[in-house]
Amino acid sequence: MNNGNLEDMVKVIIDALENKKAEEIRLINISEISTIADYFIITNGNNKSQIQALADHVEEKLSKIGIQPKNIEGYNTANWILIDCQDVLVHIFDKESRGYYDLERIWRDGKIIDIHHCNE
Repeated sequence: MNNGNLEDMVKVIIDALENKKAEEIRLINISEISTIADYFIITNGNNKSQIQALADHVEEKLSKIGIQPKNIEGYNTANWILIDCQDVLVHIFDKESRGYYDLERIWRDGKIIDIHHCNE
């Protein structure tokens, strides 16, 4: 995916998450340290219903721009939903799982991007 489309996809995902009141959204550019994706988007919700609503809203907004996630895992348990959009991996956690897995620490060599800057 070219950078323009990738940046548009990231903006759509972040807007969808913010719209449903996702907490502590983090955007990490991992393109220079990994081949699995270019970006991680990490966030959390307060309960199973909100976490599933966040995933549903991301999927809905992506479909409106013609993007179908490659895979969605963890939806039923909703303690960690992974939405695989190939170049962008969206991680939606419950608070406990987010702290336990601590992806921000594991991927600390990536570049954290200010999400408000990318929405300009």
